[in-house]
Amino acid sequence: RRSFCRNRKSIFSRLNEFSASMRRKTTVGEVDADVLDYTAGKDRVLDLALAAADCMGTAAHVTMLARVPVKPPLLEARHARQIIAELREVYLDAAEGRFAITLEDQDVHLAVERRLTERLGDVGKRVHVCRSRNDQIAVDLRLYAKVRLQEAIGAAAWLARMLVALAQRHEKAPMLGRTHMQPAMPSSVGLWASAWAESLLDDIQLLQTAYDLNNRSPLGSAASYGVPVPIDRQLTSDLLGFARPVHNVLHANQTRGKLEAIILSALGQVMLTLSRLAQDLIIFSMPEFGYFRIPAEFTTGSSIMPQKRNPDVLELLRAKAAKVLSHAHFVAEIVRASPSGYNRDLQEAKEPFLDGFELTIRSLRILAPLMAGLEVDEAALRAAFTPDVFATDRALELVAAGRPFRDAYHEVKAHLDQLAGQSPDEALAAKNHLGAPLGLDLAGMDAAARQVESWVAGEKKLHAACRDRLLGLKSKKKARTG
Repeated sequence: RRSFCRNRKSIFSRLNEFSASMRRKTTVGEVDADVLDYTAGKDRVLDLALAAADCMGTAAHVTMLARVPVKPPLLEARHARQIIAELREVYLDAAEGRFAITLEDQDVHLAVERRLTERLGDVGKRVHVCRSRNDQIAVDLRLYAKVRLQEAIGAAAWLARMLVALAQRHEKAPMLGRTHMQPAMPSSVGLWASAWAESLLDDIQLLQTAYDLNNRSPLGSAASYGVPVPIDRQLTSDLLGFARPVHNVLHANQTRGKLEAIILSALGQVMLTLSRLAQDLIIFSMPEFGYFRIPAEFTTGSSIMPQKRNPDVLELLRAKAAKVLSHAHFVAEIVRASPSGYNRDLQEAKEPFLDGFELTIRSLRILAPLMAGLEVDEAALRAAFTPDVFATDRALELVAAGRPFRDAYHEVKAHLDQLAGQSPDEALAAKNHLGAPLGLDLAGMDAAARQVESWVAGEKKLHAACRDRLLGLKSKKKARTG
C-alpha cells in the first residue's frame, strides 16, 4: 500500500509538472496551452483587420480618462499624449503589415496593450481602466463596419450608375419580356437594366439604415454594467465620430451579434440583387439567346475545350451570395439562445461578419466594369420576338375600342395566328406611362446614385478627420514620407 501511495504521488507530481509546463502566460493570467489555442481561435489573424479601429478606440478612451474629474487623476494628460503617440505608431505599423498578434495576446486588444506596456512601462498598463474587452470589441466592430459600409454603399451606387448608363445607351432597344422564363410581352433593354439599378438603390436604403444603427458608440459600457467612475461616454462618442452613444450600457454590449446579423442581412439583400442579375447575364449570353456578350476578360477558359469562354465570375457570384445570406442566418442563430450579458459565443460571429463585407464589396466592384463593357446584340434581341408576344397589347387595343377585357382576351387567344407583322418599336412607343419602357426616369436614377456617392464621400471625410485628430496622423505621415 505504501508503495502504491508513493507511486500515485509520483504520478500526480509528474502530471502537475506536465500541466504547469503546458500553461502559457498571458496578460490576463496563465492559461492551459490547448485551452488558449481553442479559445483564441482565429482572432489573432482576423483581428489584424481591427487594429486601426482599436487604436482609435483606445485613443478616444485615454483622452477621456485624462479629463475625468477625480483625484488622483485616472490618467495624467502627459501620459495620455504618450499613449496616443505610441498608438499612432501601432496604427502605422498595422497599415504597413508590421503589427503582429501572438497567441499569448489572444486578440488585438491585448496585443495593443502589450505593445504600449513594452514601450511605456506602467503608463501602458493604465489604458484598460474603466474598460472591458467587451466594449472594446463592440466599438472596434462598429468602427470597422462604418468604414466597410461606406465602401459597400459607394460600390453599390457606382454599379447602379453603370446599369443606368447601360439603360440610357439602349433605352429603346426591344427586348423580349419573360415570365416563368417564357415569352410574355414586349420590353426593352432600358427597362431590364434600370430595374436592377432601382433594386440596388432600394438595397442602398437598407444599408444606410444599418449604417445609422451602427453609428452609435458602445464605449464606456465596460462589462455591460457601467463603472463607479464619472466617465464621459458622450465625449468618446464625439471623438470617434459616432452620431451618439448607445444609451443603456447592457444593451450596448447586447447589440453584439444582433447588429452584425442586421448588417449581414442588408448585405445579403445586395447579393440577392447581384445573384439574380448574374443569372440573367448567364442565360441571356448563351448562344441560344445571344442577347448579350460578356467582356472576354470576365470569362475563363476550359482545361480541355479550347473554344470555351465560361462565365465563372457570374457563377461564383451566385455562390458568394449564398454564403453572405447564410452568414446572416448563422450569426442570428448564435444570438438566438444567448442570455443577457456577454457570452463568448459571439466570437464565432466575427469571421462571417468580416467575410460578408469582403464578399459583397468585391462582388459589387467586379460587376461594375463588367456591366460597363457588356455588349448588346440588338439583332438577336429583335429576332427573339414572335407574333404571340403581342397578344396582350392586341387585347388592350380591343378594350380601347369598347370590348370588355375578358371578351377581348378570348378573341385574341383564339386568333393568335393573326398577330403577325407587329412592330416591337411601335409596341414600346405605346408604353410611355410612369416606369414603363419609354416612361423611365433614368436621369433621376442616375441623380439618386450620385447623391449617394456624395453622401459616402462626406461620411468618409468625417471619419478620416476624427481618426487623424485622435492619432495626430497628418503630421506623422508627412514626417515619414518627408
